[in-house]
Amino acid sequence: MRLSYTTYRLKCIHPFGISRSSYDYYDRVFIYLEQDGFIGRGEAAPSERYNESIPQILEILKSHITLPKNVTNIDEIIEIFDRHTINIKSFRSACLNALFDWWTQQNNIPLHEYYNYSSTISQPTSFTIAIGNINELEKKIEEAKEYKILKVKLGTSQDKEIISIIRKYTDKPIRVDANEGWDLETAIKMTEWLSDKNIELIEQPLPADDIGKMGELKNHSSLPLIADENCRTAIDIEKLVKGFDGINIKLAKCGGVDEALRMIETAKQYNLKVMFGCMVESSIGITALGQLASQAEYLDLDGNLMIKNDPYNGLRIVNGFPVLPEDKGLGLSLKYDYQNEFPE
Repeated sequence: MRLSYTTYRLKCIHPFGISRSSYDYYDRVFIYLEQDGFIGRGEAAPSERYNESIPQILEILKSHITLPKNVTNIDEIIEIFDRHTINIKSFRSACLNALFDWWTQQNNIPLHEYYNYSSTISQPTSFTIAIGNINELEKKIEEAKEYKILKVKLGTSQDKEIISIIRKYTDKPIRVDANEGWDLETAIKMTEWLSDKNIELIEQPLPADDIGKMGELKNHSSLPLIADENCRTAIDIEKLVKGFDGINIKLAKCGGVDEALRMIETAKQYNLKVMFGCMVESSIGITALGQLASQAEYLDLDGNLMIKNDPYNGLRIVNGFPVLPEDKGLGLSLKYDYQNEFPE
């Protein structure tokens, strides 16, 4: 099996702002695994929030990860990747996505069928309105007209103004994501203020280190609270039960499809709702998690919709609902304009 890779810069349609940062672009690493005429694809989307970076990943890749010439046992390859990816979960996720994409193509089935999951996705995805120029909110709402649910990034000094302006133009359900941007006092006041404004849920209101305060906030909040930065892997879930109503699973955050499946199972054991989320990613990363999407109550699979240079076709949105490709593996195809840049 041959492993290759390339870096790629995703260019945002609008600056993508959250409570702690704003970016015009995101650099990613595309991973390719080739054998027997099939190419498996994965995407590493490292996050500064988790002390991950592109240089860390490239340093490991340049050290030459050695794979068997002919792979017949994917568990053997997972063990090799585990030795090299260490604690860079976005890197591990990319390697596993590429591996399972290749494996299921070779076996002539889509990835969701490998897990006996349905190809039908019954939940709509939200569309994110990031923090940015408040005067552009009307334009962004118009751009989101196809989507049934808005996800609005808060954690600023203008939070109430942002919601009030959005409510002038649409009455669609809103999911609020504070990205750790509130303290407890602010969060209590905001949950009360938001309670009658058709808000579906609030994601990560407090800093992850303030887990002890989440129980008090939950007692005050009439809105469901979803853990994101507080919940990276399955081992985190038990301590979240008293403070949250659900968890956000991201492949780049948890380390791969195997860990995502453990998180789904654990969340169900504790009667927590499951949201599937994403980083700003191309269709490689978004389609990988989309293969599991039938297992989630909430979907936020719009990272590829935030960029203007997605080189792949994969999961698409029809009337606000994600629709999986019908082909084997992840079902990805390279767009014509990028034929000379990436392996087909």
